Formats: sequence, C-alpha cells, structure tokens
Amino acid sequence: MNLILSKKTGVRLAFLSFVMLLVACGGGSLDSDTNSPAAKVIVNAGSNRSVDENTTITLSAEAIGVTEPLSYAWRASPSLVITHEDTSVATASFVTPTTTSILSYIFTLEVTDADGNKGSDTVEYQVLPVNIAPSAQIVVNQIQGFALNQFPAGIEVVLDGSTSFDTDASDGSQTVTQFKWQQTAGEEVLGGISTDGDSLAFISPVLDNNNSLSFTLTVTDEEGAQGSASVTLSVLSASNTVPVVNAGVDHQVFSGESIILAGEASTSVAAARPLLYQWLNDSELNPLISDPKQLRTHGVAPKVSSTQTMTFTLAVSDASGNVVEDAVNVVINPLLIRPLNDTGILLQANNSTNTTEHQHDFPGQDAQRGQDIIATNGLLEKAGRGDAGFDFTRLDNIGDEVDDSQQTWSCVRDNVTGLIWEVKSAATSTDLHSSAHTYSWYLSEQGDEFSGAQSPTLASCSLTECNTAAYVAAVNSAGLCNFNDWRMPSHQELLSIVHFGRIAPPMIDPDYFPNTAESTLAPAWYWTNQSSADGADSDSSRTAWAVDFNSGNDNFLMKTNVAFIRLVRAGR
Repeated sequence: MNLILSKKTGVRLAFLSFVMLLVACGGGSLDSDTNSPAAKVIVNAGSNRSVDENTTITLSAEAIGVTEPLSYAWRASPSLVITHEDTSVATASFVTPTTTSILSYIFTLEVTDADGNKGSDTVEYQVLPVNIAPSAQIVVNQIQGFALNQFPAGIEVVLDGSTSFDTDASDGSQTVTQFKWQQTAGEEVLGGISTDGDSLAFISPVLDNNNSLSFTLTVTDEEGAQGSASVTLSVLSASNTVPVVNAGVDHQVFSGESIILAGEASTSVAAARPLLYQWLNDSELNPLISDPKQLRTHGVAPKVSSTQTMTFTLAVSDASGNVVEDAVNVVINPLLIRPLNDTGILLQANNSTNTTEHQHDFPGQDAQRGQDIIATNGLLEKAGRGDAGFDFTRLDNIGDEVDDSQQTWSCVRDNVTGLIWEVKSAATSTDLHSSAHTYSWYLSEQGDEFSGAQSPTLASCSLTECNTAAYVAAVNSAGLCNFNDWRMPSHQELLSIVHFGRIAPPMIDPDYFPNTAESTLAPAWYWTNQSSADGADSDSSRTAWAVDFNSGNDNFLMKTNVAFIRLVRAGR
C-alpha cells in the first residue's frame, strides 16, 4: 500500500531525525536517563574550551525548534560582557579578561522558537593567564664632557632602572614588582649598598689604572617572570681624573665697577689636593685683579671709550700635574652720562653681617655697582668733590664757585643732576636760612586741593607767616646766590641728595650741607612740593611727602604739621 504523509507529519519526522543526530553527537538536552518527554527545542552550545587571556572568542552553537524563526540569548557566570548584536543567530563573542590565575566561565545559551518553546545548553571556557616577561631598562647618569658611560674616579654614579616596565601588568600601570642589581665585573663597589631598589648609587673606585665595571639589573613581574639588562662603565684612573672647573657666569659692568670672579673647582681624588688657582687675562686693558691666586676674587673694570669684551681664564692645577681651564666673558661698557646720584652705600652684605670686604658669593649688590664703587676705584671723573659717588661744588652768596672749604658758601651745585641747593645756616642763627626754622606746607593755587596751613601756631621762623609759600617768596626776593627762581624740591629731587651710606646721621654729605639737623634725637623732616594720596579726604589730599635726613626715610605728613625746608633751583 502507499503511505501518504501530510506536510505536518513530514516536519515532525525531520525534527525527530535532527534530534537523533544531536543525541548521536553527544550534546544537547536529550542526554537524560528519565522518561521525560523530549524537549521541543534542542540546543547544542558546543564543546568546552581553554582560551588565553586578552583574546576575542567567538561563541557558536546549533539549535532546532518546532517552528521558526529561533531567538538566541547568551549569558555567562560569573558575569562577563557578551557581544551579541543579532539575536536571530547563535553567534556571539566576548573578550577574555586579564588574569594571573586560571578562570572558569559557564556560558548558557537559551533558544526560543516561534511558538515560545525554549531549550538551553551550557559550555565551559577556562581562561588561561599568558605572561609576557618584563623589560629591564638601565639609564646611566652621564657626565658632561666625558664619553658615553665614562666616569672620573671618586664620584657618585647613579644607575636608574625605574623606567623598566611590564606590558601585561594586571593593573595596567606597566610597573614591575621587584628589582635586583648585581655587579658582574670590576672592582667591588656595592659593599654595604642595597641592591633591591629601582636605582643604584655608588662611588666610582679610585685606582691607579683605568678600569671597567659591569652591572646587571633583573626585574620580576607579579607573575614571577623575569627580564634583565646589563651595562658596562669605564672609570678613569686617579691620575687621569682631572679637576672640575667653572669660571662663573658671563656678565656686564661699567668702567670702574667690580668684576665678579667667583670660580668653582673641585677634585674627587683626595691625593690630588690641594688645588692651585690662577686667574689669567690676555687683554691689553690689563685690568686690576685683587688676588689672582684666589678661587674667588674680584677685579676692577678698566676705563673704556667703547664697549669691549674681556675674557678671564681660571687655570686650576692638581697634585697629579693636571691643569684644567675655564673662562668667563665680561662685557665692559663705557661710563654713561649720570642723570641721577648713586646711593652712597659702600658696605656689602652676607648672611650674617655688613662689611667693607668684597662678597664674591653675593654678587650684584649696590656697593659692587654704580658711581660709588667707581669713585672708590678711582675711575669716576668729578667736576667738584664729594663723598663716594656724589659730586658737589660750593657757591658763594653771588653764585661764584668756592674751592676753599674755609670760605663761606650759601649754595651747593650737584654736578650730577645740575640742581643747585640752598645751604642752611646754624640753628643759633636768626637769619632767613636758619636750620632751626620750621614751616607748615602751604600752596595757595591748589584748585580743589587742600592748600595747607597758612599761619601755623607751632611753626617758628623769621617771617610773619611760617609756611612754604612765604619762605619761597622771601628767598627769591632776597636773591639767594644771585638767583630768583628758587622752589620747593620734588620728592625724587630731595631723595637724590640723601647719603644712605652714612653710618651716623645726618644722611647727607655734611662737608657740603652743614647744619642739616638741629638734633639727631628726633626726625629731621624736610618738605617736598608733592601732595600724598595717603590721608586724602574725598578728593582732597591733607598730606604731603617729606624726607627725614636723620634716617633717610620718606613719609607723608599732615600739611598742618611743621617741618624744615631746603629749596632748590634748576641748574645747567
């Protein structure tokens, strides 16, 4: 008879045939000793595997259900990121994690057919650690002027292994966990020195002959793998190890200023000491050097009419007969026209005191630069005379120059600034210029500015009104030194004649400006013509600048206060 099968019967026979095939292959969910009915969705997740860390793995499976389409869903235990962008196919992937030990993951694939029937299967993946050996790196601190890996005797040598790395460190830092240094050749230098750090420091040996030192660095990573690197150093003999010499820093000075010759020299070989020093200069200018056999000394810049460069050479010799030289260049500039006075300071400072001795370790001080030291070195040309860098000329009551200090004088010309200054008479005098007279600050044409006090009660002078404006008018009327354009000095002008180098008050050259202070026990304030922003009331300044010639300080005083006056006029 003929057997006629329906379409539905044919699908079932095909399904049963596939089930038998999966069972025959040893997978799927039919491996059971129970009499449970056969699953409607049969799944085979594949065979168990062992894979390496940090690897992309493809999951592949087979499944059949009663109806199509099928839907696939993978999951892992412990949890792991699975990439499965298309759930209509079984294929998915994952990346094995970094590990230092074997990890086990169970992957479950659940398959659902179009009727909602489900089936599942599992597969195990073991993730194996793969260790890349670390890389040892040795960086040698090179010495300038020497060949690669060459060192003088008796100095510290540093071998740095901190740049060694482990490309597959678990924390991603590429650091290694252990360092071990070993000397493999040459004179023993590691006695008493730790060899377990990421760097190694030792003193190169002092020997009669040149020698070589070899070292090996072994690094270990967290999984026990090791890598190593080696280096060989060349060490000079004691006699071939020359002194280290530095002649100092190039700089510029003006004629007559101090040239700083602050050399540095050392030797790492004790038997080569003492070192001998000699400063040399081949220039035709022939500058004066204070002590050319001292490592740290100074010279005096010679007079030049145009900018010139001088080279000073420091020659250092040791007991082994080695001679090493280094040079410093000094630019000598001609003296400029001097629009301002210097400070008068000739003392130099160090960490503990002020002294007249030249301080090589503290260059650039006021007393090493400018007109004061140039005058001390005898290269400052003056039209008149005066202490330090100051240049003054006395004028009599009709404005003629007075060269004899025994004669009387009424004014002083500052040959640097060109200003002409009033000279005060003795405090016991009752004339117009007595140093005992005091005045308030007053200027009538001030606009909205506070004019000051016209008739102060505390002032004392020979005028009816003891204020600055009245005094200027009186001096111009009298024609002091045959001039009628006297005025109050500015703040900067009055400071220009302060002698900050004086140890005792008054802080001005007393040979040219006698009777400056009636007493040294109290400030000797002298008015300037400038109001001060300090102490202003709204937009009106209530104070003016003054200079104390007993201390050299400047400050602002209330305009109603009283102080001394020294008038000035424009010179040449």
